[in-house]
Amino acid sequence: MITLYGIPNCDTVKRARAWLQERGVDVVFHDFKRQGVPAGRLETWLRVLGREHLVNRQGTTWRKLDETLRLAVVDNASACALLLAHPSAIRRPVVEWADGSVSAGFDGEAWSNRLAG
Repeated sequence: MITLYGIPNCDTVKRARAWLQERGVDVVFHDFKRQGVPAGRLETWLRVLGREHLVNRQGTTWRKLDETLRLAVVDNASACALLLAHPSAIRRPVVEWADGSVSAGFDGEAWSNRLAG
């Protein structure tokens, strides 16, 4: 089973969900706004992907954060605390694939390769 984590009104999440649906791929959707960010999963994502990839520094949420908060993200523990408090700062979508791997962000070509393999 594939689980896609994100925020339903996020344009990238919408594109990713539509892309998967067009290909007939069944996924479970986990809504960060309604269901929260699973702390244990977040720690795993940070360990696997790294904070530089998981923290969305180009997003509106990140840009609106106080500079002190942004500068305090120096390791996975501080990134985890920030992302739990501000889920919209997570690069979306986060996908836990059927093979146990995880990715963040939408890349149709990479996803096609993953699903074909």
